[in-house]
Amino acid sequence: MTPVRVAVTGAAGRISYSLLFRIAAGGLLGPDQPVILQLLDIEPMGKVLQGISLELRDCAFPLLEDVVVTHDADEAFAGADLVFLVGARPRGPGMARKDLLQANAGIFAEQGKALNRAVSKDARILVVGNPVNTNALIAIKNAPDLDPRQFAAMTRLDHNRALSLLAEKCRVPVTDVRRITIWGNHSATQFPDLFHAQVQGQAALERVDRGWYENEFIPVVQHRGENIIELEGQSSAGSAAHAAIEHMRSWVFGTPGGDWVSMAVLSDGSYGICEDIVYSMPVTVAGGAFKIVDDLEINDFCREKLTETERELLQEREAVRALL
Repeated sequence: MTPVRVAVTGAAGRISYSLLFRIAAGGLLGPDQPVILQLLDIEPMGKVLQGISLELRDCAFPLLEDVVVTHDADEAFAGADLVFLVGARPRGPGMARKDLLQANAGIFAEQGKALNRAVSKDARILVVGNPVNTNALIAIKNAPDLDPRQFAAMTRLDHNRALSLLAEKCRVPVTDVRRITIWGNHSATQFPDLFHAQVQGQAALERVDRGWYENEFIPVVQHRGENIIELEGQSSAGSAAHAAIEHMRSWVFGTPGGDWVSMAVLSDGSYGICEDIVYSMPVTVAGGAFKIVDDLEINDFCREKLTETERELLQEREAVRALL
């Protein structure tokens, strides 16, 4: 079987360390699909990257055909079928979001250009490095020969957080919860929507108190990343890597009937959201292509939340306009 080329940036970092061994073991594409890992990081991380490469080889994974280690983006992206853009300056304690945006904007402009030159023309590209929505927009604008629908930004971690919290509250397995949606930005303005969610086939808001939803659930999901930074002194790694794998698996293999997942994609004006921003929405996936779920009722409460996070994304777009 022809191996799938999987490129990972920031490959010497914490998220990638949790990601790479699962990909090599078949956790992304299954137990029969061989892979070639193409790993990119900056030159000062060269020794670490070489060490990770040796570890991967020492595992003797049957599916791992080769490991490419490089500091050159064109080499890392050459012929890549699946791309995880993990490499970005991480958010630390007390770091403002605008500082993170400015620190990472230039990285994603250059990587967008390299993607445009080098990847497979059918590649799927997932932005994991924060701030993911606007980083994805920058990459899209710097890769004019690629279809914007080949790009997505990861809000699957927020989706999973919401899924887990609701399941815990209702004392059911996570498999009994469906139709969770994360709208908007991967930030504290995101809107975790339970108005369309179901628990064991019943409307979620018939199973939980509205006050709990508005005053506890929403803030917890919105600020979970900050809480983990406060506790660990660094941002999420294991849960972020798991979400990245789940996001890409959904993109490759599709979503189950009757359910959807959250993906941040270039807005096409659905639900009245401004075009030309990368905005998380509910999507279904079939045949490797996503489709925004349509005709969901948006009440006044939801509309206010959708507009708030849209406004933040428009501000972020303006802040990086020179790179678009």
